[in-house]
Formats: sequence, C-alpha cells, structure tokens
Amino acid sequence: MKILYALFIAGFAALAIVPFAAPWLQFVLTIAIAKGFAAVGVALLLRAGLISIGHAMFYAAGAYTAAFIVLRSGISDLFVLLIASTLVTAVIGALVGAYLVRYRAIFFAMLNLAVSMVFFALLSKLYGITGGTDGLRVPVPTVLGITFTKAGFDIVLFYVALVLMAVVAGLGVQFLKSPLGHAVGAIHTNEVRLEYLGVSAWTVLLIAYTISAALAGLGGAIAAVSIGHVLPEYAYWTESGHLVLTAVLGGIGGVAGPFIGSIFLEIVHTVAVGVAHNAWNLIMGATLLLVIFFLPQGLYGLVTKSAGKTSSAKLGENKS
Repeated sequence: MKILYALFIAGFAALAIVPFAAPWLQFVLTIAIAKGFAAVGVALLLRAGLISIGHAMFYAAGAYTAAFIVLRSGISDLFVLLIASTLVTAVIGALVGAYLVRYRAIFFAMLNLAVSMVFFALLSKLYGITGGTDGLRVPVPTVLGITFTKAGFDIVLFYVALVLMAVVAGLGVQFLKSPLGHAVGAIHTNEVRLEYLGVSAWTVLLIAYTISAALAGLGGAIAAVSIGHVLPEYAYWTESGHLVLTAVLGGIGGVAGPFIGSIFLEIVHTVAVGVAHNAWNLIMGATLLLVIFFLPQGLYGLVTKSAGKTSSAKLGENKS
C-alpha cells in the first residue's frame, strides 16, 4: 500500500511540473482532469452495477451553470463558479435520480440516455437562453478578486484542478471505505440481502447518483472556464459514452482509475491527431483494444499490480 501511495505521489508531482516542463500539455491535462471528475461519478454508479449512458448532461449542466452565472449575474470568481455549478448539478442529479434509481440494468441505462438527449435538445433549441447551437462564451473569471490574463488564468486553473483532483480522490477513498460505500457495492452483489438488513437501496443509490452528478458538474465547470465556450454537444450521447469508456478503461477498482483513464485517453488523442491527422481514430481504436485485451482491470489494475510486484520483491529481499 505504501508503494502504491508513493506511485500516486510521484504521478501527482509529475503533473505539477507540466506547466514548466511541457506547456503544450497543460490545457490537455486540464480538460482530462475535468472529464476525470465526471468519469469518477460514472465509476461510482458502475460499482453498483448501473451504467449511465447519459451522464454528460450533468457535465453540460455544470458548464452552462458557470456560463450563466458569469453572463447573467456578473459574478466571475472562479471558486464561486465551481461551487455553484457543483451544487446546482447536485440538485438536478437528486431530482432526476429520485426517478431513475428505481430502475436497473438496461432500463436505467436507456432512461439516462433519454433524459440526457431531451436536455441536449433543450440546449440546442432554446436560443434566447442557451445560445442554441452557437453556445455561450465564457469570459476569463477572476480568482479571489484578482484579474489574470488568459495565459495566467490557465496556469492557476490547472493547479486548482490538480488540487481538487487530489481532494476528490482522498474523499473518494474514504467514501468507498464507509458503510455507505460498501452499501453501493452491495447493491451490485446482492440487493435483496441489503434490503433484508434494513438498508434502503433506493436511498443509497439516490445519494450515489447525486454525488456522481455533482462530480460531473464540477468537471463541466472546469472545462467551461478553461475552454471559454460552452456548447450543447457537451450533453450529447457520445460524450456520455466517452465518460463510460474512460471509467472502464481507467478501472473502477479505485478512485484514481477514472482520472488515469481520462489523462491517458486525452494524451493519446492529442498525440494521435498530431502524428496522423487522417488516421487518429485508427490509432485510438488500436490503443483501446490493446488495453481492453491485456488489462482487463483497467490502467488502475496495472498500477496496483506493479506496486504489488515491487512490494513482493522487497519482501523477498528482506527475507533473504
């Protein structure tokens, strides 16, 4: 376990020096972390055996909430935008989840997809409110009353996202160890037995769904202020599929998995587009197939396996 933590700390330190060592990666990693928050929310539901093919609507809701606050109220502080977007999407998630968590398997997945596509249609058609297919421009926010240039703000945002990733990962680990976290997993293994113990599966799933929506909203807000523009496509079903793929690719065995998967996908996509502009889809597909075939537990499983081998080797050296 100590070796695993050491690997994560080393990875975090490597990310922290990106703005200086590889400036071109800064924006890519900011978006990767933003999508990672949403993927963590999807992974939380996957632990309960539920696949949400519509979680991009919360990602979009967080992005549009940030845009609305800046454009309609004039409040432009980064932390206000992030907190407000997280809270708004948590409320939306609770309202939508109160109905959806009654269903399981394909019904849950399809209903999420249906609701998300209705949300996408509203974003596309309500031109007077959402800007329609043109979307909304998001001005550069201030940070605790300080005004930055776009380049300066991007650096600040990157480190804020990095710190939030560490905080969410830490809280996520504690959540999974808590009785509520165990109850989420128990729904997948034996929901009937959980009900016999007096624990409401509906309540457990509603809490998990609300948390997952809030995380997606936080990611959407970060993406909105980073890109400076929000579009209805944020809520499109392909984005939801991308989040599910990210969660599965990274691995749902730990909170770090979806973040690892998101960073991996964004970097591979960026490199593939730069190397072979007309064949980047082929490169992405081949990479994903390799991971799926040879890493059934995802990239997180590879990290834990490497840490386990290192720990076993050191234990063997100590015994000898």
